[in-house]
Amino acid sequence: MSQQLKVQEKLEAIRSRIRLAEIQAGRPANSVTLIGASKKQSSHLIALFNEAGLRHCGENYLQEAIEKQAALNSHDIEWHFIGQIQSNKTKLIAEHFTWVHGIDRLKIASRLATQSTKPIKLLIQINPDEETSKGGVPLSEGAELADQIAQLDNVEIRGFMTIPQAEKKPDRQKSTFAKVHELLVQTNQRYSLDLNQLSMGMSGDLEAAVSEGATMVRIGTDLFGARK
Repeated sequence: MSQQLKVQEKLEAIRSRIRLAEIQAGRPANSVTLIGASKKQSSHLIALFNEAGLRHCGENYLQEAIEKQAALNSHDIEWHFIGQIQSNKTKLIAEHFTWVHGIDRLKIASRLATQSTKPIKLLIQINPDEETSKGGVPLSEGAELADQIAQLDNVEIRGFMTIPQAEKKPDRQKSTFAKVHELLVQTNQRYSLDLNQLSMGMSGDLEAAVSEGATMVRIGTDLFGARK
């Protein structure tokens, strides 16, 4: 079997999982966007997936991502920055990405707003378990930060992203995702915002995430294979 056929099979397998999860949750088809978590994957492999129909790719490492974007300049890819953000990297992120998933403080959003030549779509990272090893803000701080960012020009606050504590039991996975979904609902009600994006769910818990309102799932290993 050719590499392109293998790529098509892997992509279709993930899309089938997402579609089944949408059906089980009573949601419309194509209500969930697949983001290929492509860090440490080669530009050649990303190109094959793009040619098979994958349009969104998420990167964690800035320099690696910029090199891939240059190599894939002729491909129609919408790039998402998912990693933690240092203040001195915001200008390059503003120049090279359409979506930024890891906003955890107003300072970063403000710098992106002043350094971008086009509106960037932002997601606040929520740390629902308040793990010290992960970035993000506690659930209790997400709504206020969203309101603060909404006052900025040249950025669009669109919702929340989360990477919850690893959990194998679906009920526990759903419980955490449900809290982030409820945060989005409450934030809209409290501040009259129109947040509509929830980036949550990866290879091991995408079904639970979709059942609780995920609009984006970030899939790495089950799509591309093991990272080098």
